[in-house]
Amino acid sequence: GNDFFPPTSWQVSNIHGGTGASNVIPGTVVIDFNFRFCPESTTEQLQRRVTDVLARHGLQDGTDYELQWTVGGLPFQTPPGALVDAVRDAIRDETGLTPELSTSGGTSDGRFIAQICPQVVELGPPNASIHKVNEHVIVSEVEPLKNIYRRALERLDQKARS
Repeated sequence: GNDFFPPTSWQVSNIHGGTGASNVIPGTVVIDFNFRFCPESTTEQLQRRVTDVLARHGLQDGTDYELQWTVGGLPFQTPPGALVDAVRDAIRDETGLTPELSTSGGTSDGRFIAQICPQVVELGPPNASIHKVNEHVIVSEVEPLKNIYRRALERLDQKARS
């Protein structure tokens, strides 16, 4: 990890094997896993660590196991700049609160554009029900959010014109 991200972690999300019978030894097992990694780790380093661990246990690629890698998104961090300043100031002006810049939200949809945009900021309503049954937004939270977006865009426009 670093000052902005927790250390890289490994999660097993699914394990599949066997026929469902209790007296049959499975011929194969499929393990789905993912890494939640910070910029201190690269995809290549993590892949190498996995293959090194398997090799230490005498397992050979293509004979004893097969790996299929998919990179769902790379970690990113927006440096201080015009967008961060505009959004922070807009939040403070609209709500009276000073936001905390944080990378603690988990995987970010910003990962899809971070490689082509110099700054990415995620901003939305409070997320107490995010990714849960009956996910919802309180209607009274929409108007202040709209105002924050407007204020941020106005600040960016003013900066571009000056």
